[in-house]
Amino acid sequence: MNRQEITEFSPSGSSMHTRGMAALLKPGRDVAMLASIQILCFLALTRLEPRFFIIHLYQVIPYVAIMLLVGYGRERWAYMIGPLVSLVWLGLAYIAGLLGSAMERLRSFERPSRETDFVAVLAVVTAVVALLMIVLCRIHWVKQNLERGEAWRTFLVSLTIVVAYYAILLRWFWDMIPNA
Repeated sequence: MNRQEITEFSPSGSSMHTRGMAALLKPGRDVAMLASIQILCFLALTRLEPRFFIIHLYQVIPYVAIMLLVGYGRERWAYMIGPLVSLVWLGLAYIAGLLGSAMERLRSFERPSRETDFVAVLAVVTAVVALLMIVLCRIHWVKQNLERGEAWRTFLVSLTIVVAYYAILLRWFWDMIPNA
């Protein structure tokens, strides 16, 4: 037989080890990981706040898109959509008082309720992940050093997508509020 003889065992020198490490170091994996954390948080909120099930499920869509964009090698779009979605979500959460009430809920120890405490923790976690998403996407964008013409086109298309996405979300949320 024409088989290579194994003369020594070196796990650090094996091709399996280097391929595994290279997969972890591919660009955008950290952004995809943050997107998956956001997905898990919003899916947990669908269980905790059943009356907002559709809203929380809808909030998962851009983060699934970010994971798909990274997976298919379209990081430039993920690096532009990620911070825009996160920035708008942080703005809406702040305007709605969600972040302030979550921090207040976590500071006060009156009437302990695990469900509302967990919702407050998830709100804070999603805010922290959104901030990390903004920072990491900007770092990756600068590292790629893309051409200015291409960057503006990517920004404008991404901004249009994010504005349309949040317009639909706000419309659904507005329709959920009972008319007084």
